[in-house]
Amino acid sequence: MAATEGLNLTLKVWRQKNSQDKGKMETYQVSNVSPDSSFLEMMDILNEQLVNEGEEPVAFDHDCREGICGMCSLFINGEAHGPSDQITTCQLHMREFKDGETIYIEPWRAKAFPVIKDLMVDRSAFDRIMASGGFISVNTSGNTQDANAIPIDKHDADEAFDAATCIGCGACVASCKNASAMLFVSAKVSQFALLPQGKVEAKQRVENMVAQMDEEGFGACTNTGACSAECPKGISLENIARMNREFIKSSFS
Repeated sequence: MAATEGLNLTLKVWRQKNSQDKGKMETYQVSNVSPDSSFLEMMDILNEQLVNEGEEPVAFDHDCREGICGMCSLFINGEAHGPSDQITTCQLHMREFKDGETIYIEPWRAKAFPVIKDLMVDRSAFDRIMASGGFISVNTSGNTQDANAIPIDKHDADEAFDAATCIGCGACVASCKNASAMLFVSAKVSQFALLPQGKVEAKQRVENMVAQMDEEGFGACTNTGACSAECPKGISLENIARMNREFIKSSFS
């Protein structure tokens, strides 16, 4: 069997020294890239080539490379995480592209996600939102109740689990024309609001997380659904409706 021919590609990559630098697109050529390579492996090939040529490699975020951590967040040809649906950048393979194609690679574009360098952005705003209320207080004094002993409706448990699959990559923010974080925050509110363990602090949680979201500079929801459409985990817009209900309910309690 003949070996699969590699791809010859033109890469238009955003290069930016720091958050104060204006940044610009730089053009690179990569050759003989295996169609079975992941997108990040292709970036590794580019960086090895740049290092061998005495140039500075492209900075980009990555960690698990298994679609779990959400760090590999890139805009690829104008789409969050690339052309395939419900996958992260590290799960995208080069067989999705054609030989001779030009690929545009950019970082997330949002005021609340300032560029650190090249394709890396600072998403610590999400961490601060989580710290403001994305948790439950558990008594671990020795009288802790076994979670399996608490009856939970299967529908609620399934919806809470679906909300908890959010990996905080920020594709929702990057895809929204207002750079709204409503889908992320609502997923984190929902995963607790649906379970009895999260109901004790429900009022304080939703108020604090929404307040922190606004303080971080995220925009308002556009109601276009772009956030859910580009989410690699398929987080439902129903979570935003649930968060709005939780917020309204908290104002009357």
